[in-house]
Amino acid sequence: MAKKERNLNAAAKAKKDEFYTQLSDIEKEMRYYRTHFKDKVVFCNCDDPFESNFFKYFVLNFNRLGLKKLIATCYASSPIANTQLSLFDVIGTEESKQNKPYKAIVTKVYDKTGDGGIDMFDVAELFKSGENNLSELEGDGDFRSKECLALLDESDIVVTNPPFSLFREYVSVLMEHKKHFIIIGNVNAITYKEFFPLLKENRVWIGASIHSGDRKFYVPDDYPLNAAGCGIDDEGRRFIRVKGVRWYTNLDIKQRHEEMILVKRYNSELYPKYDNYDAINVDSTADIPCDFDGVMGVPITFMDKYSPDQFEIIGLGIANLGLSIGVHPYKPEHKQYRKEIQKRGAVDGDLYMLDENGNPVVPYARVLIRNKHPEEVKK
Repeated sequence: MAKKERNLNAAAKAKKDEFYTQLSDIEKEMRYYRTHFKDKVVFCNCDDPFESNFFKYFVLNFNRLGLKKLIATCYASSPIANTQLSLFDVIGTEESKQNKPYKAIVTKVYDKTGDGGIDMFDVAELFKSGENNLSELEGDGDFRSKECLALLDESDIVVTNPPFSLFREYVSVLMEHKKHFIIIGNVNAITYKEFFPLLKENRVWIGASIHSGDRKFYVPDDYPLNAAGCGIDDEGRRFIRVKGVRWYTNLDIKQRHEEMILVKRYNSELYPKYDNYDAINVDSTADIPCDFDGVMGVPITFMDKYSPDQFEIIGLGIANLGLSIGVHPYKPEHKQYRKEIQKRGAVDGDLYMLDENGNPVVPYARVLIRNKHPEEVKK
C-alpha cells in the first residue's frame, strides 16, 4: 500500500476527517449533473459554510442550476477562525464564536454578474440581507442527529465529502432515507461488505470525473503533514494529496452507459483459472476478453468503466463476500501456505490460483463479472 494511501487510512482510524475538497474537483464532477439540480433542495450535511467548497460551489451556481434551496450543516468542531465571515458577524453573539455547530439555509442569491452566477466576494453578504438564514443547531451537527436528519428528509440531493471514518454509516443513512447523492470516498469502499452490494445491485455507481491519480485536500492547521505530497500552498493553507479517491452517486449520468471497447480474445494460457472458483483471472480491465462468456475476476478499478448494459456483476471474491457466492476456502493440501498468505491479509473467501510451481497466488480483491453480450468465438 502506498504511503499516501496509508495516510488516508490512518486519518480514518483517528477520525481526522476534516478534508476540504478543492473547488476545481467539485466543478469537474458537478457539470455532469446539471439537469438533476433544477428546482431541487441540495443539502451539504458535512460542510462548514465558510470552509466548504461544496457550499461555495452551489452558492456561486445557485441561479444557473435553478436550485430551490441550499442547506449546509457542520460539526461543533468545524473551524471558523480564519474565514472571511465569522458566525459572530452574522448572529452577533460572542459565545457563538466558540465552536458552535450551525446551519446555513439559502433560498435567494442575487445575480450581480448578469450570467446567472454571483461574484465570489459576495458570498459573505448572503446572510446580512436577512433573506437567507444562518442559525445555531441545538445538537453537535452530526449528520445522524435528529435535527440534521430532519433537514435530510427535507432535501432532494446530498452533495458532500463525508467523514472517511464513517463512510459506511453515512451511506447507510442516505439509503435508509432514500436520498439521491453525490459524495466522495476511497476506491477501496468498493470492497466494503456494506457497500459493495449497492454497486452490485446498481443502486450506486462511480461518478464521471475521477478514475485515477491523486487529489489535493485542504486540512486543518493542526493536521500532521507527514506523508509525501503534503505541503502548504501560497495562501498558507495546509494540504495533503490522496490516492484512490472516487465520486459515488445514484444519479444517472450518460457516462455509466458507455460500453468498453474490448479487443483481447480469450486464451487459456493468458487467463488462468482460480483454484477455488469457476472463473478466470484478468489482471487489467483493458485485458478483458471480448469473446469469453463465463465469469471473470477483474480489478476493483473495473468499476470505473462498468456499464450495467454491458456487464453483469456476480459478486466480490474476497472474504465473506466471496464465501457467500461460492468461493471455496483454501484446500487442505495448501494449508502449509496459509501462514505466508495470511501475511498479505488474505483469508478464506479470497480468490487464489496456483503458479507454475503449484504455490497459491492471491490477487488483490477481484470483482466477478460476466459479459452480457460476448462476441462469438472464432473457429
